[in-house]
Amino acid sequence: MKDSFALKKIKQLNPETDHWEISRLSAMYDFPWDYNRALELALFKTFASPSISKILHSSRQFEKFPQKRYDDTDLILSEILENGINSERGKATIERLNFIHSHFNISNEDYLFVLSTFVFEPKRWIDKYGWRKLSEKELIAGYKIWQEIGKAMHIENIPEKSETLFEFYEDYQKRNFVLAPENKKVGNATIQLLLGWYLPKPLFSLAKPFVLSIMDEKLIKAMGYKNPPAWVRFLANSFFKMRIVLLRMLPKRTQPLLRTQLKNKTYPKGYSIEKLGPNGM
Repeated sequence: MKDSFALKKIKQLNPETDHWEISRLSAMYDFPWDYNRALELALFKTFASPSISKILHSSRQFEKFPQKRYDDTDLILSEILENGINSERGKATIERLNFIHSHFNISNEDYLFVLSTFVFEPKRWIDKYGWRKLSEKELIAGYKIWQEIGKAMHIENIPEKSETLFEFYEDYQKRNFVLAPENKKVGNATIQLLLGWYLPKPLFSLAKPFVLSIMDEKLIKAMGYKNPPAWVRFLANSFFKMRIVLLRMLPKRTQPLLRTQLKNKTYPKGYSIEKLGPNGM
């Protein structure tokens, strides 16, 4: 299989100094759809921790304004990735993000776990569903950009090595993934939003097991859901396998997909960074 336009460029770069460019090439050229799904799953995974889900539920943003909550998160992450944290827009986005978070009592451990999901869920997703594996340079670059983002958010005790953070990521789940009503309430609002993009409401109950089929059992248990039947997981995996075959055959992107430039349901006429986040903040 020939290298894609993006991978050819990545191979010429140094992840220690070119980590932002490598991450952009990976996320905006070769895996724009996959990174978006992986980050959605990363955020969903945080709902399984009651200390996080209780804060999210108390804000009522997921229940009252699920589309805006989704679009705000998508745009904030996209602004940072597309522009970097040292650009004018990147600095403004980090400042806005820190301002929003300042209204909630979030522990450093919870911050660090959310950060770790952004590091490891894209790798897990692409290893399983991507048309190629992430290269070592992409993995190093991905860790370095999230280290820098975490430091800009004043998160403490971010390990220098990804292996150390992965140990924390695994240990946090063992200690904190506990069934709580808020987990399911926030999760239900999110799943209904995602299904609503594609299906009429009467079909939600039929489609929900397919959404759960991409999740691991400990996450499903902590969310209070039932494991999907084996045949549902088989069908879902078969779909992704066919997608991999198709993507390997198709031409690869030579222009970036910029999510900040896509049509947005919440902001059809455009948005400003200072307006992202909960209403009234």
